[in-house]
Amino acid sequence: MLPATATDTGKNTAATGLRAAVAILDKWGASGEQGQAILRVSHSTYARAKRKDGIKSISLDRDQLSRVSFVLNIHAALRMIFDNPENLYGFMRMPNDNAFFFGRSPLEVMGEGDIIAVYETFRRIDALRGGQW
Repeated sequence: MLPATATDTGKNTAATGLRAAVAILDKWGASGEQGQAILRVSHSTYARAKRKDGIKSISLDRDQLSRVSFVLNIHAALRMIFDNPENLYGFMRMPNDNAFFFGRSPLEVMGEGDIIAVYETFRRIDALRGGQW
């Protein structure tokens, strides 16, 4: 058996991150279209990542890896802010009157697919934790 290369390890790590991000988006109640737009992946890639026996290895570009990272970090921030599952997973669907969201939910804003919207959503949610890291 050949040893794993750095490329193989990176592809395995990317697949693990993608599967985790898709599972989080599913718990947030994101539609398939929203999830695909947030992560900037195809319908087939998103569907494979949802399956338990799905993606084991994948190449993601820098933008896609950033999107996965933002979803994982938003989830980590929400876990620090909320200790009940209703808020932890429901917050992303709740309308938000913050000037950035203008009454839309964070999931709606991120679902537009723009990397800036994903980043700004992360930044605002991360600020809610108030330096709890």
